[in-house]
Amino acid sequence: MENTEYVQLVALMATLLVLGPPIGRYMASVYEGKPHFLSRPLGRLESLSYRLLGINSAAEMTWQHYCASLLIFNLFGVIALFLLQICQSMLPLNPAGLPSVPGWLALNTAVSFVTNTNWQSYSGEVAMSQLTQMLGLAAQNFISAATGMSVAVALARGISRKSAPTIGSFWTDLTRSIVYILLPLSMILALLLISQGVVQNFSPNLVVKTLEGSEQILPMGPAASQIAIKQLGSNGGGFFGVNSAHPFENPTPISNFLQILAILLIPFATPIMFGRLIGNKKHGLAILAAMLVLFGVILAVGLWSEVSSNPAIGNISAMEGKEVRFGVLSSALWTVATTATSNGSVNAMISSMSPLTGGVALLNMLLGEVVFGGVGSGLYGIVMFAILTVFIAGLMVGRTPEYLGKKIEARQIKFAVIAIIAPSAVILTGAAIAVTTKAGLSSILSSGPHGLSEILYAFGSTVGNNGSAFSGLNTNTTFYNIALVICMLLGRFLIIVPVLGIAGSLAAKKITPPSPGTFPVEGGLFVALLIGVILIVGALTYFPVLSLGPIAEHLLMLSGRTF
Repeated sequence: MENTEYVQLVALMATLLVLGPPIGRYMASVYEGKPHFLSRPLGRLESLSYRLLGINSAAEMTWQHYCASLLIFNLFGVIALFLLQICQSMLPLNPAGLPSVPGWLALNTAVSFVTNTNWQSYSGEVAMSQLTQMLGLAAQNFISAATGMSVAVALARGISRKSAPTIGSFWTDLTRSIVYILLPLSMILALLLISQGVVQNFSPNLVVKTLEGSEQILPMGPAASQIAIKQLGSNGGGFFGVNSAHPFENPTPISNFLQILAILLIPFATPIMFGRLIGNKKHGLAILAAMLVLFGVILAVGLWSEVSSNPAIGNISAMEGKEVRFGVLSSALWTVATTATSNGSVNAMISSMSPLTGGVALLNMLLGEVVFGGVGSGLYGIVMFAILTVFIAGLMVGRTPEYLGKKIEARQIKFAVIAIIAPSAVILTGAAIAVTTKAGLSSILSSGPHGLSEILYAFGSTVGNNGSAFSGLNTNTTFYNIALVICMLLGRFLIIVPVLGIAGSLAAKKITPPSPGTFPVEGGLFVALLIGVILIVGALTYFPVLSLGPIAEHLLMLSGRTF
């Protein structure tokens, strides 16, 4: 690796440490309704949104009402985006004259973007019109991200309140997430990306002649605005088919750095926001510390594996599928960051990574993407593990477990276990059906361990609402379009509903003052135990299938063999 690649990694972490805390504090002020520097310029936009939608921003909701509003709103989003795609050929802003999207693919895409998955079984520049990209996909990038952030805030509110029947208003949380956080950051990032040469126009595709005299089509469109929110909102759906490996979407090392930073920025700041909302800043920092430790270990494994020699190709580092403009480290860093945050965008082929790098990318998703996780979803995902951690600690000392002054009882543990175990069951069941049926195997490219990884990755990515994929598996088939729609819906809402249930039940509880027997959730012991619980649950659940996939492929590679 070049020294500049190490400089990029150091600069990235330094920038996160500088920008993360103030953004986290700002986000907390937004959700608490406190004055901040954007209150005056954007306050009218917030008020106008309430008036147009007929919302009483002061009216709070029970967790059941909050959950129902969220589910109905997301259902409406699926229907609207589906209709937009199947009517695309009859709508304006379609300079390339693209046909309407086929029904099953339109449903898969609609569910994908509404659930913050952004799984793409199509190539954006040849399948989606400019209107569909902006009004449909980019709009859902804002809404789906704001939905995850709203759930995290509702959970924090439920923890901090005592004997309260409500956990806030979904409509208020959603609106503030978009107006004060996602929209301003997206505008700043879009302008920075445009300055680097990322495409942003309404021109039809250009046809140019190459030096060899043949014709080449250069896709045009409003790419920068969509790329900004796709990275900041942990969406990941690319404007172009090859995503951020396309030179119009990611043209320079600076644009590459900005996009990796955007992928990590809000998830990094969210634990700091959480600590302030619950009135325990040290606990927020403890959660952030656990995320950083896990991220550091996973990143180290991925980077080491990519720069190590490969006996299967003559003891040299594999460059096939890497982003040669930016270097091997950048490709591996992006791969780890995008799977750790449920972003799913790529600047290189994940399937072309070494078996261990592909394996840790897969492991990121299988662990529930809690390191750092998607915007909002990573935070409430790791809090489920934190509740399980204090429950185990309580069993060790023989007393009722407590979490931030709230007693954890059977109801909370049941909800937490559902949120942790249900996605795992969906992933393993879906992958098992795919590898044992003709429909599941009919569109696979590779055989052996790599083929198993392709299928397992598809189900892990969709259930984890990530959206990245191992190349080689064609998922634009009836079987995979239907199966992955089910996975995306279950992976999103089988976690959100229990999380909101926990928020409501904790809000109704009284706060118990700490005692000498209370397990502290701020120090190194809690961080170590939390990391241990995450890894043990992941190992017990997925080690057998990982042994047959990336681990077996790695051992074959060390012996100089391919399958």
